[in-house]
Amino acid sequence: MALTALDPKTALIVVDLQRGIVAYPVAHPIGEVVSRARSLADAFRARGLPVALVNVAGSAPGRTEVPRNNQTFSAGWTDLIPELDQQPGDIVVTKRTWGAFASTDLEARLRARGVTQVVIVGVATATGVESTARQAYELGFNVTLAVDAMTDMRLEAHDHSIAKVFPRLGETGATQEIIDLLAKTA
Repeated sequence: MALTALDPKTALIVVDLQRGIVAYPVAHPIGEVVSRARSLADAFRARGLPVALVNVAGSAPGRTEVPRNNQTFSAGWTDLIPELDQQPGDIVVTKRTWGAFASTDLEARLRARGVTQVVIVGVATATGVESTARQAYELGFNVTLAVDAMTDMRLEAHDHSIAKVFPRLGETGATQEIIDLLAKTA
């Protein structure tokens, strides 16, 4: 669905833009994704809207057919990248699952601020971003996805999420469209 509106209390959720993950090879230039995420964060902060910075450390418990890599993360692997310009008022969440809402206090922290809509960006489109979007949708948030401010390790997974999954969860648009809508909402 094309981008039509932002609620007055919309939050930005930045998924897994952390040192260890941005070092992976991805389908789209990570510098452009980071730059767009930063532009959105700056625009949200300028309007006093919440910015949630999410990183991942570990993985959820449970059996899977894919062998788990139980490596110890190198120093700094989970650190949010400095380009995000983390501010004292930002919500910072560490997750251990794909989605940012499962087993974290993100929902409670957003609800406490009156948030009714979320804009989601980050890495990886088909895992962290999509899982966060699905959870937000299931929790009753209006969902918007900035499709030019995300990427994946696999181009086909990225494209599938954008074309087939995201339109069922909410609205999609480009970073500049979202910033323009923010200006009209304020």
